[in-house]
Amino acid sequence: MPGQRSISEAEKLAQAKLGGIRIHREQMAVVANIYRAASAVRQHLENSVLRGQDLTWTAFVVLWVVWIWGESETRHVAEEAGISKGTLTGVVRTLEGRGLVSRTGHPSDGRLVLLSLTDDGEALMQRLFPQFNEEEAFVASRLSDDECRGIADGLRQVVLQVEESGEERRLALLDGAEPAPRRSGRRPKA
Repeated sequence: MPGQRSISEAEKLAQAKLGGIRIHREQMAVVANIYRAASAVRQHLENSVLRGQDLTWTAFVVLWVVWIWGESETRHVAEEAGISKGTLTGVVRTLEGRGLVSRTGHPSDGRLVLLSLTDDGEALMQRLFPQFNEEEAFVASRLSDDECRGIADGLRQVVLQVEESGEERRLALLDGAEPAPRRSGRRPKA
């Protein structure tokens, strides 16, 4: 896009800025490019396929999770979608209002809520996912099938590293302390 720096330009600028600092450059490039690729793909899919259905990325992911896994507890949907339960509540409210998902109480534990797609939600995903997948093919079209498999396998390894060892690493880095609470970035009022 005009006016935006390329990935390679950003990498060169980072290299110049970091100079002699001992860092893991290849790993930095992997993480930076995971973020940039995810942002670019998300923006493209929202602007090309999802907006026409009045869906955000997060709403689509929630629909996808429930479509693939079937009726699921809200906590599992939030975890699979990579969002907080609070965020899920707002998304589900919107999707429920549009008649795409339904909430029901858990049959044996009244504290739990189950999500399922309605018939309209099922029909939407049947119609929408092939269009979504065409755009997935578009964004990966510079890669061969073997390259796609290799990248997918590499990204699975990144996810497994964080899932299997991230908590232990966090505890070591923070000397067993809990992480500081998230802040909005706003300064406290005086």
